[in-house]
Amino acid sequence: MKLLLTGIITLILFSSAMVPTTPAITGKWKTIDDETGKPKSIVQLYKKNGKLYGKILKLFRGPNEEQNPLCKECEGAKHNKPIIGMVIVNGLEYDDGEWEGDDGILDPNNGKVYDCKMWIEDDEPNILNVRGYISFLYRTQTWHRVK
Repeated sequence: MKLLLTGIITLILFSSAMVPTTPAITGKWKTIDDETGKPKSIVQLYKKNGKLYGKILKLFRGPNEEQNPLCKECEGAKHNKPIIGMVIVNGLEYDDGEWEGDDGILDPNNGKVYDCKMWIEDDEPNILNVRGYISFLYRTQTWHRVK
């Protein structure tokens, strides 16, 4: 009986160790410009009511650039509002290993809103792929987890 119980416990522990875990997407991420390769900002990703949102916490700006710029190209309620503190990831839903949503990400540089997908590679839990797209045209950025 004791041997059987020990075997069952070992099997349960071994089985739970084999279940793959999805790295948490929430937290702070350093965004990298896909054209220049330079850091652009720090974005805080968080969940609210089961959906994913993200706001800009910090911008990496040159000494001759406006340090707290306004979103002059944005429309509606975000027009002429500070980019720092702005929610740019809006209501992504989790589906089959990816977070995605229509009109899910805002580019404050041009004020445009794009459909979005985000995913973390299984072998790179500190790298987040962020794809903004319209129809079949897309751009993908790589964001790095801030520890």
